[in-house]
Amino acid sequence: VQLQAFGGGLVQAGGSLRLSCAASKRTSSNNAMGWFRQTPGKEREFVAAINWRGDSTNYADSVKGRFTISRDNAKNTMYLQMNSLKPEDTATYYCVVSLTASISDRWRYWGQGTLVTVSS
Repeated sequence: VQLQAFGGGLVQAGGSLRLSCAASKRTSSNNAMGWFRQTPGKEREFVAAINWRGDSTNYADSVKGRFTISRDNAKNTMYLQMNSLKPEDTATYYCVVSLTASISDRWRYWGQGTLVTVSS
């Protein structure tokens, strides 16, 4: 499975961005998917996850209520709508595909990241 994340950019605090992650194969439609983020010098951090059907989601406390994860299996694409962005959201965001259909920590395939920069 090859993953390509895009949609990052520079935005002012309080603004919004929508990230997309396109998967190369329909395999991803049977697997949970998620987003992680990382800033230089820090460990990769979990952001959000969604199960294979798209009817179960999980969020990090730091983004709950501001970010929304969704997916369109017909398009092999996952999204992350980010609202009320804060400078601390600045990071490179990575999309990932799990080995399981339900949300778990068995992340297997990682895409190249897309950089999100939030200015104060």
